[in-house]
This record gives sequence, structure tokens and C-alpha cells, in this order.
Amino acid sequence: MTILTKIKTSLAEKLNHFLGQNTIQPQDFTYPPQPEMGDLSLPCFALAKQLGKNPAEVASQLAAEAVNNPYVRTSRVIGPYLNLVLDKTLIISELFSQIKTEGDQFGFCLEPQNQRIMVEYSNVNTHKEYHIGHLRNLFYGDAVQRMLSASGYQVIPVSYINDFGIHVAKTLWAYLEYYQGEALPKNKGAFLGKVYVRASQELERDKNKQQLVNFLMKKIESRQGDEFRLWQKTRQWSIEQFNQIYRDLGIKFSHVFYESEFIEEGRQMIKELLLRRILSESEGAIVANLEKYGLGVLVFQRSDGTTLYPVADLPLARTKIEKYNLDISIYVVDVRQSLYFRQLFKVLELLGYRQKMVHLAYDFVKLPEGMMSSRRGRVITYEELKDELLKKARQETQRRHPDWTQEAIEEVAWKLAKGALKFELLKVGADQVITFDINQALRFDGFTAAYLQYAYARMQSILAKVNQQELQNLVPEFEVLSEPAEEELIMYIAQFPEAIE
Repeated sequence: MTILTKIKTSLAEKLNHFLGQNTIQPQDFTYPPQPEMGDLSLPCFALAKQLGKNPAEVASQLAAEAVNNPYVRTSRVIGPYLNLVLDKTLIISELFSQIKTEGDQFGFCLEPQNQRIMVEYSNVNTHKEYHIGHLRNLFYGDAVQRMLSASGYQVIPVSYINDFGIHVAKTLWAYLEYYQGEALPKNKGAFLGKVYVRASQELERDKNKQQLVNFLMKKIESRQGDEFRLWQKTRQWSIEQFNQIYRDLGIKFSHVFYESEFIEEGRQMIKELLLRRILSESEGAIVANLEKYGLGVLVFQRSDGTTLYPVADLPLARTKIEKYNLDISIYVVDVRQSLYFRQLFKVLELLGYRQKMVHLAYDFVKLPEGMMSSRRGRVITYEELKDELLKKARQETQRRHPDWTQEAIEEVAWKLAKGALKFELLKVGADQVITFDINQALRFDGFTAAYLQYAYARMQSILAKVNQQELQNLVPEFEVLSEPAEEELIMYIAQFPEAIE
């Protein structure tokens, strides 16, 4: 039980005893929006209704009783709310002991939860550029799986690579048409992204060329011939690029799934679903008609025989549930796919799978000049972003530390660049659009990674000057922590375990 949960539970028990009822629950206590309003707040609307009294009157009665709790310093009534100021000296004293015991596991749930959860994220396409939008997915998914692990769940982080489909055929068509025989750059995965942009532009100019792309798609799906071998070779270029990015950013997966591994199994499932009347034929295509559930129509196979995402996603979902014995399967995919996942989950439900499946959606990343577009090449690729952040971080580090070696400068510059990337893409709620400004990301003031890293480095510098043996023997004087900023920080630390939970 966290320190704040203990305080809320104690307050609920005392106030219920005072009222002669069992009405107030620990979770009824909230945190005021502004620190000057107090540390805990109890809305008295529902309570007043039960007692047949005015909410402000009930809050006043409870205010006098609440101060008898040893953790409550003062109480005040603001309209229908009972607001409490807590004794931060008592709180930090208990927190300090807990942190000394738990170390970097502070705030984690140390009791294992009996649930297996798979978190699928970094669902990127081969044969396209890896851009800043993909990074939001990567960091968000990684943060989710870390929080679940810290909460005691058995978490299996996985990636699913879309290495099949019409986007692949587009890129390979443009490669054969415009780049065959040219010398390849070192980063061949990034090169494929440029080829994809060229393909999209050429196909916009001449719609008739789409027939060539469709023909190439069929050749790849046949898994024979030169086209299929070219797909195998170029697919590996993208995979090598992805793996390098994951190494750069310290991301690790328990397993990586590939769309191409599930296409044939998906074709067999189509036959089964047709027999069970979950799928049907419509104008030569094979679809799931979900209109009676308010979910429209989900196309599995086009009239020309080529397949779409659900043909692989369905057997993948079945493999996850059956092979890994999952309780919950989480998909971290952008908000544009919300309807698709509702459709997919409904088909799985019709198949008899009752495991909980969750689509964790997140919104777009845009640039100061507007929305990004892969087809138009209006994106910041990972390589461009990394180079620009490193350049700016290197310049700032050299300016601040002209006496450092180049090796030390490069090490710190990369930490600053990586921190800026992750912090800027995680500090905004998943339901909000992010406008990524590279200059703002590397500022050393304000709500930025560089500011936090600088503050951390200053603290470590101070600690390095202290005799560690003497430090261990010191008796903390917590009562000196009385500045508003210090007390606010104590409350944030106390809320950390709750935030994870």
C-alpha cells in the first residue's frame, strides 16, 4: 500500500466513523488542480445528497474532524469541496525509508499479477521511410509495456512488421523502373523510402501504371521468380534499418512477427470463415459484412485475388492467443485504424475468441509547417532527425564544455539527442496531436528533456563531492523541506506509485 493510499484509507475510516456511515471510499479523494488549493480534496456532492444536507455544510463538518488525522496539517472548505493540506515531513520521512529499501524499484508493484499481456507496437512497413510518426508509436508502446511490467504483469513486448502488400509492390515497381543498376547508398533501407515517394508521385501522374503495380503484387504473392527474390533482398534492407534504429534507442522485443508469415494461413482461414458464413463474396471480393453491428464492411480479399491486412492479422491474433496463452492482447496503432480494429475484434469474437483485446490509439505527429505525408515525401525521417538533433546537441555541448574531449562530447550529445526525441514524443497525451519543433526539443529551459538531464547532472555532481560513508551516517532533517516547490515535489514523488498503478 502506498503512503497516499494509506492516508486516504485512514481518512475514509475516520470520517465514516464520524458520520456513522460507510459512505466515503479511499478512491473518492482526488488531487486539486492547483497546489495552493491543498494536497487532497473530497467532493461532497453525493455525500450531501445521501445526508440530505448542503454540500458546503457537510464539507465544513468533515473539515473539523479531518485535522485529527496525524497526516493532516490543515483543512479548508472551498465551496462543496473539503481540501486538506498534508504534513509533508511525515510523508517524506516514510518515502525516504521506502526509497532506501526499494531503490530503483520504488513505485513498482512487487506482487506478481497473474495475467499475461502482449503489447504489440512498432508496426512499421518495410519498403517505406521510418519517420518521426513511427517514433511516437515506438516510444509510446515501450512506455506502456514498461509500466505494465512495473505493475507486476507478465508482459511480452512484440513488433509486427508489414512486409507484404501493395506498398511493397509500389516500391519494387519504381525500383525496377527508375533505379535498377544504380549504385546503392550505404543505408539501403532509407533509400527504399525515397523510392516509395517516387513511386507515389509517378502513380499520381499516370493512374494507368497502377496495373503494372498490381501485376507485380501478384508475382510477389506467388512466391516465385525474380520479383519474389527481389522482395526477399529488399525486405532485408528494411529489416536491417529497423534493427539499427532499435539498437540506437535501446528497444528490445521478445519476438518480431512478419505479415508475410501469416498470408498463407490467412488464406486457409478465409475458406473456414466462408463455410461458417462469417465471410461472404461480394462483387468478386471476400468481405465480412458487419453492418448489423454498426461496423460497416471489412474487405479481406480484393476481386483480383490480392489480399489486405486482415488476412494476416486474423491468424496472427489467433497465434498470439493460443501460443502465448494471453489474457490481454494490446495493439498500439494510430487513431486512423480505430474502426479497423473494432472490425477485427468483432470477427475474432465471432470466431469464439473471448480474450480481451485492446486498441491503444494515439494521434498524429505534425511539423510546424503542417501535416506529414509519406506519399508526398513530406516527413522527417529518423536519419534526418537523428543527424539534426546530434548536430545541435554537439554544438551546445562544445559551447558549454570547450575543454572536453571529442569522445565525451559525442557521448553527451547523443544522450541529449535521444532524450529530446523520447521526451518530446511522450510528454503530450496520446490523444493529442504533437507539433514537433526540433529547436524547442533541445532547449535547456522549460519542460524539456535537456532541462531535466541538466538538473540530474547537477545533482549527481553535488553527490560526487560528498563522502558516501558520511552520507550514509547522516540523519535527515526533513522539516527543513518547507518551500512550496519542495513540498510540491514531495507530493509528486508520493503520487508516482499511484501513477504506475
